[in-house]
Amino acid sequence: MDMTNKEYGKYVEKKAAPSPTPKNLAWAFVTGGLICTLGQGLLNLYRSMGLSETSASIAVPVTLIFLAVLFTGLGWFDKLAKHAGAGTLVPITGFANAMASPALEFRSDDRVIIGTSQKHHEIKVDVLV
Repeated sequence: MDMTNKEYGKYVEKKAAPSPTPKNLAWAFVTGGLICTLGQGLLNLYRSMGLSETSASIAVPVTLIFLAVLFTGLGWFDKLAKHAGAGTLVPITGFANAMASPALEFRSDDRVIIGTSQKHHEIKVDVLV
């Protein structure tokens, strides 16, 4: 079936489900807020354990990055991001997920180091730009 670009555009608009924008915004806001609340809770926990403000401030992002990479490896991060949207991608956890995903993608490849480093470079450019 031959279609022009305009006809195809109308066809896609007809078939595509409308995005529930208010619901997506609410989920992103709540999820991002919960991640930030977790970070604040970790900061308070580390401070109560006797760490200095500087040491606790360093331990929090390290912990969040570790958890994001762990959840990525277990396949939980993508499931959460599917429902939460940008709420998981904006904090540091999204960057950790973007760095860990290519490594997992190439884990069965014989050239793990080469493939992983190439994919990390692509991801860094996408995230930073």
